[in-house]
Amino acid sequence: QVQLVESGGDSVQAGGSLRLSCAVSGYTLSAYCMGWFRQAPGKEREGVAVIRTGGELRAYTDSVAGRFTISRDNANTLYLQMNSLKPEDTAAYYCALGCGSGSSWSRRDYVQLWGQGTQVTVSS
Repeated sequence: QVQLVESGGDSVQAGGSLRLSCAVSGYTLSAYCMGWFRQAPGKEREGVAVIRTGGELRAYTDSVAGRFTISRDNANTLYLQMNSLKPEDTAAYYCALGCGSGSSWSRRDYVQLWGQGTQVTVSS
């Protein structure tokens, strides 16, 4: 049974940094596409970043490009390094297994499994 368990969410001041982690069990992380999504109160869940098989191909939503970095290690853990955080980054962040190809990477309907979410709150 595949499980995704996120951690690392916290409350920080604007301009600060956080690193989110997603521990993957029951699946070989390197053989699949993984991503991070987020959902703010009253808004739809949106794709933040994705990393594809082999780790060579990555994509980011425009609002986080240059500030966030998605990566993974050999221990089956996915990361999201978030720098220069802004209040608009406040949301619940979800680890996701599976993603669409090309520009469809951020579509929720391609995700096959979600983590339980971790809260990130950025104050001004």
